[in-house]
Formats: sequence, structure tokens, C-alpha cells
Amino acid sequence: MSQTHLRPRHDPVRKFRLVSLPDKTCKIFSYLTRICLLLCLIFSISLVLYTTFSPNQNQFWNRLPHPTRTGTKLAPGPPTNISHVLFCIGGSTATWRDRSLYSSIWWVPNVTRGFVWLEKKIISHQTNKNVPAVKVSSPEWTRFKYSSSRSAVRIARIISDSVKLRLPDVRWFVMGDDDTVYYTDNLVSVLSRYDHNQMWYIGGNSESVEQDVIHSYDMAFGGGGFALSYPLAERLVSILDGCLDRYYYFYGSDQRIWACISEIGVPLSRERGFHQFDIRGSAYGLLAAHPLAPLVSLHHLDNLEPLFPNHNRIDSLKSINQAYQVDPPRIFQQTFCHDSKRKWSISIAWGYTVQLYPLLLPANGLQTPEQTFKTWRSWSDGPFTFNTRPTEPDPCKQPVVFMLEQAKEGGVNGSLSSYKRIVHEPGKTCKTTQYAQAMSVQRILVSSLKMEPDYWKKSREQAPRRYCCELMNKGSIKNSSMQLRIRRCRNWESITSRLD
Repeated sequence: MSQTHLRPRHDPVRKFRLVSLPDKTCKIFSYLTRICLLLCLIFSISLVLYTTFSPNQNQFWNRLPHPTRTGTKLAPGPPTNISHVLFCIGGSTATWRDRSLYSSIWWVPNVTRGFVWLEKKIISHQTNKNVPAVKVSSPEWTRFKYSSSRSAVRIARIISDSVKLRLPDVRWFVMGDDDTVYYTDNLVSVLSRYDHNQMWYIGGNSESVEQDVIHSYDMAFGGGGFALSYPLAERLVSILDGCLDRYYYFYGSDQRIWACISEIGVPLSRERGFHQFDIRGSAYGLLAAHPLAPLVSLHHLDNLEPLFPNHNRIDSLKSINQAYQVDPPRIFQQTFCHDSKRKWSISIAWGYTVQLYPLLLPANGLQTPEQTFKTWRSWSDGPFTFNTRPTEPDPCKQPVVFMLEQAKEGGVNGSLSSYKRIVHEPGKTCKTTQYAQAMSVQRILVSSLKMEPDYWKKSREQAPRRYCCELMNKGSIKNSSMQLRIRRCRNWESITSRLD
């Protein structure tokens, strides 16, 4: 058998060789190729072993490029202020004429931005400029399916109408109803804690457990208001129309919005200052023991008793707003005092009320709201999403109540507020000497330094703490007035002093 027959019939080197090379050169090229492959294999194995077992392995992976977020990227810019917030208010021609009075409490022309969205043009001779301008919802909402509330579809699509306006410098869209009252300085403080370039869904739950069970604990209830960052709002609008048809069987617009946001994968960030007020009766007990959080909004005021006795709803809100303007971060913030000599406990909800108890109560009792209200749907005694204590049936254990009279500036960066005793219902007054002494106080004067404007902004880095207070006239009470001072607690100090 000749040598030629020993060669392979299909030599790949020959097949793809463009230039005829000598056999010796081919062997050298083959050896070099094998050496290169071996070196590459050794380098690859060494790299894997190094990145796996090296203590500095993260330095390698950190050098790799990270995926960037797509969508609108807003410049960092200055700190968030009220000009970066666009209010998207859901209303109707049937309610706006009366409920615009609520907006006039908090709306500041040429400062606050936003619109109230109605289903059609409204014919009105109203000249009040202290309310949001009216816009008509785009007609597309009429083509979507619904089961019980057709208007809920329109109100859900307000976010779409608002985003499509493409107004400049908008970082947050704040949704609410035409009977929602906002406290905008505190709202801005809350929103400033969050990066507006990320997707955020911020709001609060219902106070009544029955409402949270029916709808969702993970949902921001729309009456109390909720905020969407621009990137989330933009993403939501891109899927909203198809999403609304998927959830046509939901009752409210806020539940539809929550369901669509859940498809994006963004959870609710709860803030306790958004008040849906799914309660009936009087909100006094809840506001007199307000949680340690900035007041952001109030809702359902038409369904509650006026916040002040012998006042209507609007005048009550104006009284609160007058105190709010003096010291916005402090409004409704609770603090305690104890007079061990007289065995009194005093609870202050700044800018609203003072309660004087003719007995000593610990802090955990004073900070628990007295149940002056019922649940929203069934008018029951609960349950609620917070602890409550029943109204004390014994008149001798009930507090003597003082309501805000006025609040004003005091000294350098200070405030002075006065609270006047309200008259008890006939036949419900305690006859003991100790209670009579408490009833002899006609007015309580409270002085304090103002809270820092950014107090609630930095609460993520510095945990908030309830303030302390002290009696200024620890001897006899002169001119039927008691003087108190609110101050920061010392590091070692307990809010509740010795009660024995």
C-alpha cells in the first residue's frame, strides 16, 4: 500500500488553505495553535479560581457595567418643594360647588399647582380664586368596562390626563378627592424623604379594619390622598388602559390604581399622616392622640362632626389652619405633663386641644386614642388599625377639655397658643373637690419654640421622639390660667415623670 493512500481523503488544512505551504511550516503552525489554546485554557482556569477564592473578588465584579433604569430620568436639582408637586383632584359637577370650600382652606394661588378634574364643563359664577382650576376629563374613560361605579374609571384615569399635560418640573403626582384637605408643608416634608427619580407609591390605609379587608391592606386609600413619583406615574400610564379593563369589577378608583401598580411590582410605602378617616361620629379622640407623624391630609369631613364644638366644619378647619400656619410641623403633635402635687395628667395636642385629667395616667394610656368614633361601614365599635380605649363612663375620670382659642408667633422663633375650657353637658360633671379644682382652670397657655422646618424630613436618619412639657406655675393657679411649656426631652428624661 503506497504512502499516498495513508493520507486522509478530507484534509481540512488543505481544504481551506489559500496558499500552498510546505509541510514543515504547517507543523510549526499547528504546534503554535495548540500552545495558544493551552495558554488560554490555563488563564481561564486561573481567573475563575482567583475570582472565586480571592478576598477582593467584589472589586472585580464591581468593575463590570451595571444595567441602568430605563424611562424618564429627572435631574437631581434642588430639594423638593411645593412647586414640584402636581395635585390631581377628583371631583364632579354635583359636588364641586360645595366641596370647593375645602380646597379654599389649603390652596394657595400661584404656589400650589394642580387641577380638579370634572366629567363635564361646569356653569358657575363662582369668583373664588383660592381654589384649583377646573379641567374636564378626556372622553376616553367612557369606553371602559365597569361593574358598579362608572365614575371610578374616570377618576382613575386622572393620572393619565395629568401626566399627558407634560408640565415642567413635576416630581410627584398627588391624587385626592375634592373633599380632601392637605397640609402642604408637611406633605413636602414627607415626599422629600424619597428619591423622586425612583418608583414610589406613598399613602395610607383605612382606619377601619372592615374597609381594609374588603379592599386591601396594601392599597393607599384615595380619599386620604396618595403620591406617585414621576417615573412610576409614567410607567403606570403606559399600562393603565388595558389594566383598567382587567380590573373592571373593582369598586373604587384607588383600588384600580393599586391593582395596576401591583403589576409593575411597586409596593405601598405607608405614611401615618394621610388620614382617610373611614370613621363615623367624632374624630376628636383620634386627633387628640395623633400618632408621632406629620399631619398630611384629612378626608371624609362631611361625614364627621365638626372638629370644634359650636363651630361648623369650615370654621373648624380655619381655626386649625390658623395654628398650622404658625408652626406647620407641630400641628396636632401630642405631648404630656404630670402635676404630681395635684395628681393631674395633662395631654396637649398642639394647635387643637388640651385634656386635663384629675388623676395620674401613664404615657401609654394618654397616647391611646379615646374611642369617640365608630367604624365606617357598620357603625361598630371596631376593630380599627390602631388601639383605642373606651370613653370613661365615670365623670370623675373624664378629662376637662380645652379647645384652641388662638395661636400666634411668640418671641424669636417661638409660639404662644391658648386653649379655653369648654362647658360640660349638664348633669355629667363630677362633684369631688379634686375635680372641682381642675374645673376652676379656665384657660391653658402653652409656649414653645417652633419645630425645625425640616424636622420630619430627617426622621429617616434621626428617629423622631415625642416632646416633653412642664408646668410653669407649679404653685397656685392664678387668674384661672395654667401655663405650660413644650420643649425637647433631655436624652435621659422620661416623658412620664414619677406617678407615685
